[in-house]
Amino acid sequence: MAINQSPAFQADVVAYIAKTTLPLARRRLVVYQFADPLELPKGHGQVYQAARWNRVPLPYAPLSEGVPPIGQNMTVTMVSATALQWGDKITLTDVAEMTIFHPMFKIAKELCALQVAETLERNTFNNLQGGTQVNTVNSRGSRFLLQAGDVMNLHEINRMYAALATLGAPRFMGDEQTDTKLEAEAGGARASADPRGIPHYTCVAHDLATQDLRENSTFVLASSYSDINKLYNAEIGELGGIRFTSTNMVPTWTGFAQLSGTPGNSGALAANTYYIVVTGSDTQNQYESYLTQVSAGITTTGANGSITVTTPNVSGFTWSVYIGTTTTPVNLGLCPAFGPSQGPLQGQATQLPGNTAVTITGIGVAQTPPAPAPTGQTIYPWYVFGRGAYGQVKLDDIKYSYLVEPDKSDPLNQLRVVGWKVFYGTILLNVQFMGRIESTSAFSATFS
Repeated sequence: MAINQSPAFQADVVAYIAKTTLPLARRRLVVYQFADPLELPKGHGQVYQAARWNRVPLPYAPLSEGVPPIGQNMTVTMVSATALQWGDKITLTDVAEMTIFHPMFKIAKELCALQVAETLERNTFNNLQGGTQVNTVNSRGSRFLLQAGDVMNLHEINRMYAALATLGAPRFMGDEQTDTKLEAEAGGARASADPRGIPHYTCVAHDLATQDLRENSTFVLASSYSDINKLYNAEIGELGGIRFTSTNMVPTWTGFAQLSGTPGNSGALAANTYYIVVTGSDTQNQYESYLTQVSAGITTTGANGSITVTTPNVSGFTWSVYIGTTTTPVNLGLCPAFGPSQGPLQGQATQLPGNTAVTITGIGVAQTPPAPAPTGQTIYPWYVFGRGAYGQVKLDDIKYSYLVEPDKSDPLNQLRVVGWKVFYGTILLNVQFMGRIESTSAFSATFS
């Protein structure tokens, strides 16, 4: 008996595609919200400057009768930031728009909107690395000396709060003027106020690191009371006068073993002993998070020296090679064969492909790699801010472009372009109003 089974007719089966697309992994964007909004008027260049008039010393002794004081000199401190133009685009063809099942142009607009917000968040974190107050858990002294088990604890929180308070960093919802009065009725004014209005500092930390804090019994108890009074996006609780927010956009740094380089004679390095550091930037956020230890000395001879190194075979990263004549290189290498072919880093040893033998032919632009992390450990920063620590300087608003009409460069209207641009910069207004704590996490080993 002839039986017609479905496999024989697969050519006539219409593939089904769901109308709704699958969700993207969520990014919690929190650090941009703590900055002071600042505006740079058009026609005044790209540099925003702010002045701070410093206090004068208090008088040492009372006045002598009829003798005027010597007086004090006024001093001013200037801080500045340069607004830069950021932007990107997605280009589609008319054929893709007509033949693909999902609405390509609409999806491109949605993806650009996500890219804008995440770019501003990422850039803010990169600028915050310029903060000068850095503590390490258990007072290890440097990032490189941190060990497994150096997770966040109440002592470190209290230490950072004490440092900011001692320096006089203003608090969010805080008092601008000194007020020594206490309200007697109803237990005092603060007792009757909304708990969300109590002055506080803020902290932004990585999701894995904040889970260490969630296992701290003191924090658990405090959070049970503060959960109903959350004030910020992604806030997880309050402890010791600091409100904590958790995000998966925080940069991290993981240490790896050194890579060796082979000297050659196909470049322009002078005869000397050089040291290299290789770093990996994840292809999504572009954070330099994969950090090799500094190499052993590599000696070149003659006037045409070069160094060849093979970049790691790790997916999801591009690579940079730093080179110098000391064990702390502060310059990118030159690598015309594999470096960018255009832009401000053209020819530099950055954005290099993985698992590739790249040749460093010279010393490039000045650029410092992240501080080294211990091999096998991932280091997590905790950023703690007072009000006025940093600001976002806007020269021009975010602007979107939707190009769907023909023009001289596209006379047949074959292309569709979705793009955006913004002109802004992050300024560190007062580095004494912010600090960073670096720790490991007990959850690193269980995450991949």
